[in-house]
Amino acid sequence: MPRRSTWGRRSRRNGAPPIRGYWQMADALLLARPRPAARPRLDGASGMLMPLLLMLLLVHIGPMLWFFFQTFADVEEGFLQQVSALVLSPVMLQVIWNTVWISAAVTLLALLCAYPIAYSLCHVSRGAAALIFICVIVPYFTSVVVRTYSWMVILGRNGLVNQLLMSTGLADAPVGLMYNRTGVLIGMVYVLLPYLVLTLYAAMKSIDTNLLRAASGMGASGLFTFWRVFLPLSMPGVISGCLIVYILAIGFFITPALMGGAQDMMIAMLIQREIETNLNWGLAAVLSLVLLVITMLLYVIYCRYTQIDRMMGKH
Repeated sequence: MPRRSTWGRRSRRNGAPPIRGYWQMADALLLARPRPAARPRLDGASGMLMPLLLMLLLVHIGPMLWFFFQTFADVEEGFLQQVSALVLSPVMLQVIWNTVWISAAVTLLALLCAYPIAYSLCHVSRGAAALIFICVIVPYFTSVVVRTYSWMVILGRNGLVNQLLMSTGLADAPVGLMYNRTGVLIGMVYVLLPYLVLTLYAAMKSIDTNLLRAASGMGASGLFTFWRVFLPLSMPGVISGCLIVYILAIGFFITPALMGGAQDMMIAMLIQREIETNLNWGLAAVLSLVLLVITMLLYVIYCRYTQIDRMMGKH
């Protein structure tokens, strides 16, 4: 048998650790030594995002913060006085209620129109789907002002709808479809419909068709399969699309201003009136802040209940 080294025994007898112990102690000291903090590097994805974040800061966030700061610094009344004037004014509260109600009604009507369209896109042939996509997307690239004026021509007293109603005997006189709540709802639903159709289509396209086949194979009818399988699986797209449409609707200005009446004023229209007509920048700033708070709350809800990966087919 090979002789074992007696250096380790002598080292232990003299109170000194063996050579292997020295290496372990050196490694422990090197690991325990505090390392310098890593410097942030602007390469890769972070470097590519910096110009975008800088642009958002300079173009969007910066002017908005400066607007609020300058407005509150210039007004004679304080911020609390402006808020109290807003809360205690029946006209302002009515405008806020109009905005909330009209936006909710537009979202519901858009959902009722968009869901069958998106469902048809998922189940028709490729040629029919392309035709539906053209009808939905092509008007989206047209200016909102042009589309609104087109609906004003269609819904006017001498427009196509009234001529059709009077020619068929359904109406003896022109029906009031303009400058009221009906015209506002029709115009806003038409403008915001593509957002909801595309969101619902993305959610429905990611649904696994094997689940529908399994339900049919187990004896479920088409209506039962849709109600218990397809509709619950499409709810993430419904929630996401409705929140997107509602967020866009509460800040709408052009369509309500052109197609609505005095009783259909929304927050954006009131802000424009307070700035250009009454020169009340303080109240306009408070109204803008109210609109911003409502939008941010809806955006938080959107981020909380929206599953982007599931909508895109990633599980």
